Amino acid sequence: MVFLDEVTIHVRSGRGGDGAVSFRREKYVPKGGPDGGDGGRGGSVIIEADEHRTTLIDFRSRRHYFATNGKPGEGNRRTGKSGQDLLMKVPVGVIAYEVESGRVLCDLTVHGQRAALAKGGIGGRGNSNYATSTHQTPRFAERGEPGEDREVRLELKLLADVGLIGYPNVGKSTLISRISAARPKIADYPFTTLVPNLGVVQVEEDSFVVADIPGLIEGAGHGAGLGHRFLKHVERTRLLVHILDVSGTTERDPRRDYEVINAELAVYSGRLAGMPQIVALNKMDVTDARRQADDVRAILPPETPVFEISAVTGEGVRELMFHIAGRLREIPRTVAAETEADSVVIGPPEPEGWVVRQEEDGVWVVSGKSIETLISRTDLGRDEAVQRLHRQLKSRGVLDKLAESGAKDGDTVRIGEAEFDYAE
Repeated sequence: MVFLDEVTIHVRSGRGGDGAVSFRREKYVPKGGPDGGDGGRGGSVIIEADEHRTTLIDFRSRRHYFATNGKPGEGNRRTGKSGQDLLMKVPVGVIAYEVESGRVLCDLTVHGQRAALAKGGIGGRGNSNYATSTHQTPRFAERGEPGEDREVRLELKLLADVGLIGYPNVGKSTLISRISAARPKIADYPFTTLVPNLGVVQVEEDSFVVADIPGLIEGAGHGAGLGHRFLKHVERTRLLVHILDVSGTTERDPRRDYEVINAELAVYSGRLAGMPQIVALNKMDVTDARRQADDVRAILPPETPVFEISAVTGEGVRELMFHIAGRLREIPRTVAAETEADSVVIGPPEPEGWVVRQEEDGVWVVSGKSIETLISRTDLGRDEAVQRLHRQLKSRGVLDKLAESGAKDGDTVRIGEAEFDYAE
């Protein structure tokens, strides 16, 4: 299985169906009133967290995801059929960002959690909604609201309880293969592990997920090696196990390795620097390991738990696992990880206000989601609808703002994709 933890996709929700312009046509009712129905809602593009998925590989070959449009309304007040939602399954731990603005759309941390990357447009209201005592035969209806169209970046941050950190070849993969059913690739050269490996560890009645985090070398906090690509996967762990090679069979100094890796964690994230950490002195089965182990203990903070282990022979591993299980009972899960399955952390909404500005070519532009939506839902081909739009723009202060800004009769005004001639 290829591991893919970041991908950019294009999503577009369905447009709402247009409202219908219709009048009752029944026997013995020669002047039936308006009976145009509302348009159907457009389909939404939705993602759902699935604990059985561990990668975003499904999105590698397909980058465009479109939901269907709602159907128009019909006579006899019949509402059009809603568009079909498009549901996509993603691993637990996915964060979705809007590419253009960089804002967070959602953060899925629980199995079954859902979020709409693009919400379907609301269906337009039929002319039966506009009948009043003074205007009994409205010959216009509302157009459906456009769907949302955006580029979205999906980023996976693994949800694990414990993160194994350390330089390449210190024995992280060997340890995770011993304590769980994970079977990572193991070889004696740098960057053997190119993807994070997850393993589930059972300690009597306790179980926890361990992640083998590759790519940590000097400069990782600034992106060296595979640093930035994998440091993000450490952010959601609750406990770090720092593995140091004390075999003395390499030219590496485990004391310097300890200081360098912790410095890189601090550069990348202040939270990582303050995360609880256990030190595991690995390869104690080697003859010269005892001297190296004593040298490392001398530079460690006194409060840091230290375990001497051999991932190859299993020496000290059981004691380390029991200690980890006990520590995890004391460390609460993050608030995000305990969010209810139907609750999604949504980024800040787009501002609902509007602004007026003049372009260099003299065209006046009114921009703002609420006003642009009003234009898109108006049937500009019907005089009654345009007259109603004029009243709405006036009541919302748009026309007064244009006048205050210096707009003159005959000036071009652009709102969304529509252009008008300004008239005082």
